[in-house]
Amino acid sequence: MTASDIIKDLKAKKFKPVYLLHGEEPYYIDQIIHYMEQHILNDMEKGFNQTVLYGKDTDMATILNAAKRYPMMSDYQLIVVKEAQDLKWSKETEGSSKQAEFVQSYFENPLSSTILVLGYKYANFDKRKKLFKSITKNGVVFQSDPVRDYKLAQWIEDLVKEKGMKIAPQASALMAEYLGADLSKISNELEKLMLNISKETTIDTDLIQKNIGISKEYNVFELQKALAARNVLKSNQIINYFADNLKANPMVMVMANLNSYFSKILKYHYLQNKNDAAKELGVNPYFVKDYELAARNYNMNKTFDIISLLREYDLKSKGVDSTGNVTDGELLKELLFKMIH
Repeated sequence: MTASDIIKDLKAKKFKPVYLLHGEEPYYIDQIIHYMEQHILNDMEKGFNQTVLYGKDTDMATILNAAKRYPMMSDYQLIVVKEAQDLKWSKETEGSSKQAEFVQSYFENPLSSTILVLGYKYANFDKRKKLFKSITKNGVVFQSDPVRDYKLAQWIEDLVKEKGMKIAPQASALMAEYLGADLSKISNELEKLMLNISKETTIDTDLIQKNIGISKEYNVFELQKALAARNVLKSNQIINYFADNLKANPMVMVMANLNSYFSKILKYHYLQNKNDAAKELGVNPYFVKDYELAARNYNMNKTFDIISLLREYDLKSKGVDSTGNVTDGELLKELLFKMIH
């Protein structure tokens, strides 16, 4: 089930007695839990029947003793365990101890009037555990995986569309480049931005740059465009800006973006059918022309050389094979010279 599927069922009052929400990406786990806290019980019912616990401050015995209670003046009670990854799962839920048997017996036959939610974030729950199988059988298991880098811009576009607004492909790509795969951060930035514009406004790069604090002319997105065109002057202007503003443009981020960019250029060289470039590269069709231009300006051998340079300078930035006290800014300038010439 997707997060949308779960929330759809919750809206329809189709409740399960146990929900295990686990995974490396916390965004959807938080979304589901927030909806449950706000909407499963009304304000009068919440006082007696809604309990929020935290993994590091509780244990399974406390959780399940609460889960075995019957609701007061309500059809259901809601128990939410946040940060459930901090519970002592191995000691309390496995083996032949009375505690483990107590835990296992509840999940084998959970109370139908209790909605127990386990928010297990930043990691995947061990699917080999008996507990996992019991929850799968009698409740709902949702795994929240990170959004891959190449799908991030599309995820942003879908989120904006869900809010009834539009965003230009360049703007979603710029957000993806600068904010990375932190979905909560992206969502929060978009929420703040959308509060200040009308529904009819298409979010463009100017709005992103103005509201999220990204330099209009000097950003990784513009550097990629300048490199694709092999525009020496513009590329140097941007790198010099980065070198003078390393806190806002850390070398590790610049290197990661350039490595991803030139890896896609190399992949473009190998494509048998260039008409499928957008799908094969995992980019919006709008940007295919940039990869076509870059491929013309950097043949396959040069692209290989650049990827090797990126790896070499990544190591140098970490102190490997680096001579003297060379700054990240100096390394970036030196790297750019070798990439273009």
